[in-house]
Amino acid sequence: MQSPLLCVRFSRYGEPRVRRKSAGSLERNGEKRSFLGKTIDVFVRQYYGEDVPPKLRTMQSRHYSIDNTSELRSKQPSLFQQLSARIMACGPITVADYMKEVLTHPTAGYYMNKDVFGEKGDFITSPEITQIFGEMLGVWIINEWSKISRGPFQLVELGPGRGTLSKDILRVFKQLKIIDKVSLHLVEVSPTLSAIQAKNLCTSTEEVNPLTNKNGENSISHYRKGITNDGVKIFWYYSITDVPRDFSIFLAHEFFDALPIHKFQRTSEGWREVLVDIDPVANNQEKFRYVISRMATPSVKAYVSENEPRDHLEVSPQSIVIADHLSSFLYENGGFVLIADYGHDGEKTDTFRAFRQHQLHDPLINPGTADLTADVDFSLFKRIASNDNKLITFGPINQRDFLKQLGIDIRLQMLLRNAPEDQRDQIQSAYHMITDEDQMGKCFKMLSMFPAILKKHFEKWPVSGFQKIDGLKK
Repeated sequence: MQSPLLCVRFSRYGEPRVRRKSAGSLERNGEKRSFLGKTIDVFVRQYYGEDVPPKLRTMQSRHYSIDNTSELRSKQPSLFQQLSARIMACGPITVADYMKEVLTHPTAGYYMNKDVFGEKGDFITSPEITQIFGEMLGVWIINEWSKISRGPFQLVELGPGRGTLSKDILRVFKQLKIIDKVSLHLVEVSPTLSAIQAKNLCTSTEEVNPLTNKNGENSISHYRKGITNDGVKIFWYYSITDVPRDFSIFLAHEFFDALPIHKFQRTSEGWREVLVDIDPVANNQEKFRYVISRMATPSVKAYVSENEPRDHLEVSPQSIVIADHLSSFLYENGGFVLIADYGHDGEKTDTFRAFRQHQLHDPLINPGTADLTADVDFSLFKRIASNDNKLITFGPINQRDFLKQLGIDIRLQMLLRNAPEDQRDQIQSAYHMITDEDQMGKCFKMLSMFPAILKKHFEKWPVSGFQKIDGLKK
């Protein structure tokens, strides 16, 4: 069933996009340690002696907010060299540790110190391709929110990339006259990406020390705040646990795929963990190799079920923690979650890979130069949501089916009728990219989660976009 909201005009015509968006991450190094096991203070003094520049004295390594990363990067070994030194000293590392360091190392991490978008980006996502995607999600949010609440709400995006998706959704909120109901909350650990988000979304911003307020009290959880042209307040956080406890709508678009995973392999001696080691025959390449642990690691005992039917398994502990937090958050405060990512419902095995310049890339070569990713196991979220009957889930469903049920074809025709002739082909191409089964339409999935108390409510008013409908218009 389509909502009458789906036929509203949002703008005169669509603007196809070519910029790239990061899935982002939610890593947070609470122990203030570099990869050689030293505190950041010791690590900096290794290069500066006791005469440490003032800016580096005050850096918040816990949250990766280093004030002068370019100067520090020029003096430290490459990420490959640092990881190699760690492996030589302590032995092979888990894939999760490797993935964490490659993506979120304070100075050499893929997401941490550069803009990974634009024509030289390594991947592309639906919000950056076309505004239609964000518009459809904006309509879906309003449709579901209006069924259960008409009060103020927090829109929380995890790993918001450039802020494009949030910007498109806020435009829909403005058109449908609910912009005064929302505040925007962004969970982002990358200083570079958060600065891009602030520039794209805000007319003004203010940096805040997230650890203490002016009275020295630990009561401020955000590290930046800003305001949009339309008066929407925006706040930035390093962790989802810092988001204020209130009725919230969470968005996670290509977020969970970038969280570190452990890899496990069934062997003749039982389950073992896949580790990353130095490659002795790399021929001067910055390259690592996979090895199998000799014994069952603690992670094997923690994450692999005796009844697991697959021979290879990938588990993201951080996804488990976040899913559990979302479950408790929604149960206690109200709201709902929409997850959009490429993934599976518990049937896939080896999906860990890298992308560089839109091509598949060996994830163990030249760490820090390519995006690392693994398909999201949606069955994990469904299991956690069902614990103690806190949440109910809908999906996963293909992105194509979800968007078509929301009326994306109607929106496309509106755009084409009002677009200049020289832009119509671009609009059509963008539409096909996010809906065709051989592009993003099938491999990307949507999953939503709501408080279980609404179960009977949804029997009468089903959640839009998640009905299994045969014979959808091709």
